[in-house]
Amino acid sequence: MDDLALAPAKRGGRMTHLNRIILTTLAVIIVVFALMIAIVANILFAAGMLRQMGEEPPANLYEMIRGLRTRDLSCLQFAGQYGLTFLKDTSGAGIDAQIIDTACLPPQLAHPALAFNEEFVQREKPVIMVMDYAFGEQAFEVMDELLSPNEFGHDEAACCIASISIMGKAGILPGKKGDVMLATAHVMEGMPHNYLVDNDLAVGDFGDDAVVYCGPMVTVLGTSLQNHDVLERFATSSWRAIGLEMEGGHYQRAINAGVIRGHITSDVKIRYAYYASDNPLQSGQTLASGPMGEEGIAPTYLITRVILEKILNPAGGKP
Repeated sequence: MDDLALAPAKRGGRMTHLNRIILTTLAVIIVVFALMIAIVANILFAAGMLRQMGEEPPANLYEMIRGLRTRDLSCLQFAGQYGLTFLKDTSGAGIDAQIIDTACLPPQLAHPALAFNEEFVQREKPVIMVMDYAFGEQAFEVMDELLSPNEFGHDEAACCIASISIMGKAGILPGKKGDVMLATAHVMEGMPHNYLVDNDLAVGDFGDDAVVYCGPMVTVLGTSLQNHDVLERFATSSWRAIGLEMEGGHYQRAINAGVIRGHITSDVKIRYAYYASDNPLQSGQTLASGPMGEEGIAPTYLITRVILEKILNPAGGKP
């Protein structure tokens, strides 16, 4: 390892990273997992932290993550030396965020399982914003505010958002726990509103590492109000829904509004991916059935890795 390449970045500190959001390409990742906002940082920084501790990180990404969880190790303090800024929520919304300035990120820090286009990152220097999850309709307000221009006195400045990636857990209808779902549309339960999704993620992005389903997702009104007959109808009728969750339709409504209002361009890349936490048609469980267990690690980090590769190793030169 080149010691010089791993020297902590000195670029003006916290405000430099925040100011660059306005000045450069921004890739937004929204993590719809309680207490799991650190998953992006783990892939980008944990291997480098282990090497600094004198340990060689496991070649298998998921083994490394399980080791971190077993030892209760966090890489966030280490990541703070290389471009990560943690933003604690002070608004009462309960949504924390991280800003990752890739201009300060040596590619050697990332886990070797991550495809990292060093030339692209050095040229474009994308900034990654990782946000914690909203709950239900709160997702619209959060996304709407994020996409709205910032006011500086009498002037306005909008972030140059290149992509919005939303990942989380959802109930699956045709498959089993641990499978992956990619949304092609969001169908709003109990409302006449449906939103098509031009998802930048495809089945081929995941190789043979997971069973992947593509199709409409149902955005439900609550987790404990579902009944078997309603879910069966969404799964077997012409809706052909593959899963249910609580925020996707609200996020997409705000994204569509942002395009209409001119806050973002229509070519912003949109990505929705979910790992199956249960199949409510088989188990009778709801989305509130419990936190992610050990069986959720592999699909969760698989989705995260694929999204990061789309940002840091993009086809067409845009994250």
